[in-house]
Amino acid sequence: MAIPAEPVLRAARRWLERLPASGRARCRALFTNHPDFSDLTPTQYDTAYEWLRKVGLLERRNGEEPVERALFRAVLASGELPWLQDADVLVTSPGELPEDAVRAAEAFGMPAEDAYAQVQQAWAKVDTAERERIGAAGEEAVLGALAVLPGALADHVAAWSDAHGYDISVSSESFKAHLEVKATVRRGRLSVYVSRNEMETMLRDPLWIMVLVQLTPELLPRSLHTVPRDWIAGQAPQDRAAFGRWESFRLSVPGDLLTIGVPTAIAAWPNNASALVSGRFGPAPPE
Repeated sequence: MAIPAEPVLRAARRWLERLPASGRARCRALFTNHPDFSDLTPTQYDTAYEWLRKVGLLERRNGEEPVERALFRAVLASGELPWLQDADVLVTSPGELPEDAVRAAEAFGMPAEDAYAQVQQAWAKVDTAERERIGAAGEEAVLGALAVLPGALADHVAAWSDAHGYDISVSSESFKAHLEVKATVRRGRLSVYVSRNEMETMLRDPLWIMVLVQLTPELLPRSLHTVPRDWIAGQAPQDRAAFGRWESFRLSVPGDLLTIGVPTAIAAWPNNASALVSGRFGPAPPE
C-alpha cells in the first residue's frame, strides 16, 4: 500500500483526533463546513478516512498511544518502504530519515527523534520475522545437500530444540560435524546474528562449523560457504564487568573470508557433487 500524499496524512490525523468523541458524521460535517478545516478538500478527507479503515485505526479508542505515534506506525507497517529492511544501516540517526518518513512525521507533527525511534522499532520487527523466514530456508537448503551424501545421517536438532548451539548434526563412517547454519539474501553485506550459546558451543566443540547459505530473493539456494572459526572467535564481544553479560551480537562477514563449501566434507566425500562439498546448488539462479 502506497503512503498517502501529505494532505491526506494531515487529514488522517484530524480524523483520528476527533473520531472517538464525535463520530464520523459530525467529523465530516465539521471538516466540510468549518473554515478552520477548509485547507483540505472533502475528497482528501474521504481518502484519509478510507486509509484509516484499511490500516485498522478506525477502531482506535481514547487512552491508547498518542495519535501521531499510531499514525506513523501505520505508515511504517503498511507503506511501500523498500529501505525499511536495511534501516539498521541506512538510518543511523534522525538526520538520515528517508524523505517519505520525514514527510509523514511532519504531517503528523512528530519530532524527528520520535520518528527515528519508531523506525528502529519497526525495523527490529521486520528483521526478526525475515531472519526466521530466511534462516528456515537456509537450514532446508543444507538438509537437502546432506540428503544426497552417501551414508550421511543428518539430524535437524534445531527443529525441536535451540539448546544445542548448532542447527544440524551430520555423521557418516568418516565424517561428523555440527553445523550452525546462517542464511542471507544479501550479496554485498553478509551480516548474521550469533547467540552466546552458539559462540560458547563453538569454543568447546571441535565439530562445530558455521555454514553460510546465500539465497536468492525468492529464497532459492545459491551457494554455500564456511566461515573460519578463529575469525568468529576474534569478533565476539567481551563481558566487561560482573554485572553485565552479552547474549547475542551481529557479525558482518567480509566476502574474502568465506571458503566455498565445507572443507572437512570435501576430504570425506572427494567424489561427491553435493552442495555441501561444492558449495553450489546446481546451476546458478538468475541474478
